[in-house]
Amino acid sequence: MEEVKVVVAHSERATLRVGDVFLKIDADRTRTDVEVEAMALAPIPTPEVLWRKPPVLAIAAVPGQALGVLGEPSTASPAAWTAAGAAARKLHDAPLPPWPGRKVDDIAADLESECAWLLANGVLPTDLIARNRKIAEAALRSYTPKFVHGDFQITHVFVDGDELTGVIDWSEAAQGDPLHDLATLTLGHEERLADVVAGYGMDVDLDVIEAWWSLRSLLAVRWLVEHGFDPSSPGCEFDVLKARM
Repeated sequence: MEEVKVVVAHSERATLRVGDVFLKIDADRTRTDVEVEAMALAPIPTPEVLWRKPPVLAIAAVPGQALGVLGEPSTASPAAWTAAGAAARKLHDAPLPPWPGRKVDDIAADLESECAWLLANGVLPTDLIARNRKIAEAALRSYTPKFVHGDFQITHVFVDGDELTGVIDWSEAAQGDPLHDLATLTLGHEERLADVVAGYGMDVDLDVIEAWWSLRSLLAVRWLVEHGFDPSSPGCEFDVLKARM
């Protein structure tokens, strides 16, 4: 009998691995709908959908290994990171998905409320929050929407040697800011940004990417704490915020 491994589990969703099959159980069917359609539309390698019986989605494992883990050095080659940048560019150049993404005003409102929560609960020093909030505001700008993954973090990008083999977890895919994907990919791995940009193949605004590092980290802290994760672990969100000082 295959061993059942809990990949992730919290109040919103759980993912189990049984052999080469992943079973994703999500309380919100809309997220699963988005994931299935986004994978069908994406012009880059994605997992094969084996079957679906809400609230469960069964997908096949993709070959290779994740680019890395937040908080740990990545052992992937520079060429693998470059391949990830090239895949991001191919996705961003694809036709837009038919559903919209989040509006800039909504993200700004979330930044306001999350910073207020951080201050009220004494989670981080006041000057650290203020500095990162100021940096984050550069991401709250007008841009041309692209087809974005929405959670393009290193644990979702798989490579085999120097080749990209698949991108997983598409539930946040939408129309959005392409620089958010690049920032999410390099969060906590700033030294890999040059390789990613080389693969992306066009000039990007590095100040906006830095802004997204701050913005994503500020927005993530409360959710991480409330769902049993530790943003203060070495190399994770708190360290990303401190690096902006």
